[in-house]
Amino acid sequence: MVRDIIELSDLTKKYGSFAAVDNLNLTIRKGEIFGLLGPNGAGKSTTILMMLGLTDPTSGSVKVCGIDSTSNPIEVKKKVGYLPEDIGFYDDCTGLENLMFTARLNRIPYKEAMQKAGHLLDQVGLSDEVKKKTGKYSRGMRQRLGLADVLIKDPEVIILDEPTLGIDPKGVQEFLELVIQMRNEKELTILVCSHHLHQMQQVCDRVGIFVKGKLIAEGDINSLSQKLFSARPFMIEAGISHDSNVVSDSGGKVFKEEQLNDALKNINGVLSVNLENNVFQIGCSHNVAPEIAKAIVVSGAGLNFLYKKEYGLNEIYNRYFEGGE
Repeated sequence: MVRDIIELSDLTKKYGSFAAVDNLNLTIRKGEIFGLLGPNGAGKSTTILMMLGLTDPTSGSVKVCGIDSTSNPIEVKKKVGYLPEDIGFYDDCTGLENLMFTARLNRIPYKEAMQKAGHLLDQVGLSDEVKKKTGKYSRGMRQRLGLADVLIKDPEVIILDEPTLGIDPKGVQEFLELVIQMRNEKELTILVCSHHLHQMQQVCDRVGIFVKGKLIAEGDINSLSQKLFSARPFMIEAGISHDSNVVSDSGGKVFKEEQLNDALKNINGVLSVNLENNVFQIGCSHNVAPEIAKAIVVSGAGLNFLYKKEYGLNEIYNRYFEGGE
């Protein structure tokens, strides 16, 4: 049975008259990867601090794994692994030594800790770097070690704050794949805070858009795009060939732009038609790509390409900041 692992109810944090987090209501389910998006100063870090019991809310409640973070912060910390944006290790110690230190802090017996540390270093691809001092690790290697570090105590929840910042593209892809693998193997609940929308779209089951302390949108990519772009949920792009608005095809048939424009508008389900640089942008209530292709071919125009444009996280995010809420 799916259950809520993180529960934020009317959560508010004020500093004087300024509301860093304003009436936040959010639930995150077990085994879910949830992305928290928003500009700097939106309140994401303050929310994390309240979840970890590191700062008290002004009002409302926050529960992690059924535990109140305000009244039982130590118990919450036992359940949560936190990877901050700028993770700190003892640079004169090896990756294994750093993991063993974390294990001692969590009172894991030495023999068990050695087994876990070795297994985790292998899982995150650092088994060949066991003897290397972390001061010589690359940014990507440090993030991999950070993931092993939060996993050594077998948390139920992992919070990742800008985990791919400063990592090269190949390292980013490997790290994201590792995050998904860890979730699948261990049924972890993962909260990711990031500005990198494309990366978030690759790994997150749902996202929340956070602005000025308020959660203005929450859901999966498909439901958010349907809500925001309901006026034209399907956008089809069609590239055509023509010259000075009139082109003769091999059969001598003459294509006229105005006639094709009218033909496309008359297709049942087409809501809008715009032509720019030989590309039709056709907004539709449902997928009418076959009818569009037929109309273009019948008109005598050359059809260079036809595809359905997907609304991704980037379009969703930008739409909200244009007033889409």
